[in-house]
Amino acid sequence: MINFAEADTMRDRLIVGLDLPTLKEAERAVRELEGAVSFYKIGYQLAFAGGLDFARELASGGTKVFLDMKLLDIDNTVAKGVENVVKMGMTMLTLHAYPKTMRAAVEAAKGSELCLLGVTVLTSMDEQDVIDAGYEYDPHTLVLRRSEQALHAGMGGIVCSAEEAEAVRRIVGPDMAVVTPGIRPSGSDHGDQKRVVTPAQAIRNGSSHLVVGRPIVAAPDRRAAAEAILAEMQSA
Repeated sequence: MINFAEADTMRDRLIVGLDLPTLKEAERAVRELEGAVSFYKIGYQLAFAGGLDFARELASGGTKVFLDMKLLDIDNTVAKGVENVVKMGMTMLTLHAYPKTMRAAVEAAKGSELCLLGVTVLTSMDEQDVIDAGYEYDPHTLVLRRSEQALHAGMGGIVCSAEEAEAVRRIVGPDMAVVTPGIRPSGSDHGDQKRVVTPAQAIRNGSSHLVVGRPIVAAPDRRAAAEAILAEMQSA
């Protein structure tokens, strides 16, 4: 498995979320960002609009793709899904950080370069949301518990809020990726995210990769928005 914890440049550490409704719009965004961005996230919205074939196309051309599927199912189903994601040439894949699920996925991805990421607590969730979901832990405690379980399962990395990245890094050590969504440039709208930080803060907190969607893809000038975020990351 590739070690993603220490990417060579900030450009390697910025993942642009192609959170767009159509394949045509995603293709346009990639064209506009060519040369500035080398890593993209494809989630449910685009996946269900032809995005899986687009993910294969990007990967075959040498672009890194983070497939954000947040898998959770019985062990065999997860394992078979992971095996096919490996064949697609994806760089990263998310699954919920349940111990049995993670162990099944790690076994299925063994020998490949796919980096499996354990999703701890969604950045749209606060303490009340976690309580309503039936957990006895507050979000911070739950993130740390799941991070430790991901480490023991042999996962490639963790997805968490950058607010928790420093504490997570202390648990997982220097080699695992710590991927943080909920990134918002200074002065921008938080949207539906509740646990957010700026790009520079995320880097300082120990994030290996930053996932940025709407602040880039919804910007009037996507390339300028991406370059501004890269500059913020460089300033950390």
